Amino acid sequence: MNTATTVQRRYRGSAVDERRALRRQQLIDAATQIYGRHGYRHSGVKQVCDAAGLTQRYFYESFEHSDALLIACYQQATQYLRERNMAAAQAAGDDRLSRSRAMLSSYFQTLKDEPNLARLLLTDIRGISPQVDQVIADALRASSDDMTRALARPGQQFDELLQAGILGGVIHIALHWMASGYAQPVETVTDTAMKFGVSLLQ
Repeated sequence: MNTATTVQRRYRGSAVDERRALRRQQLIDAATQIYGRHGYRHSGVKQVCDAAGLTQRYFYESFEHSDALLIACYQQATQYLRERNMAAAQAAGDDRLSRSRAMLSSYFQTLKDEPNLARLLLTDIRGISPQVDQVIADALRASSDDMTRALARPGQQFDELLQAGILGGVIHIALHWMASGYAQPVETVTDTAMKFGVSLLQ
């Protein structure tokens, strides 16, 4: 077989894969904004494709159905948020209270700065399908693991039920804050959520 021809075919295949991956990312980014602005239940494939600048045939190239796109958006958003929170914790130094405050402040600041992402993550997300609910549960477990890595002493394991309660409390604070139009400063909301964080560290 001609080596040059083989290399050319591999290059073409790589280019095709890269274009497909780019289109998939365009759909995820567009859907994050559309779902965040209008809500998933009030958004359609055509709206997402129009926002991405793609025809609907490219949607089905990457996703079997709308729920699969929603899951991809949710997973990307949660990964982004978790990475920001962990980076904030690491930058805060070794003091556990400082790290806890930094993670919470990062969380609330991101929700305020990116309201479409906040709505995607927290509003009308449950009950869409068992698959979506499972992805949410997986993300909550991953967040609990982040809390342990960032805040636990070496060899320490936090109370699993307490962690679940803290995450739930922080999410409800965020929902109330979002519903108020982000009326309170991030510092005030962080101070409130820290009352949960302190109970974990005691």
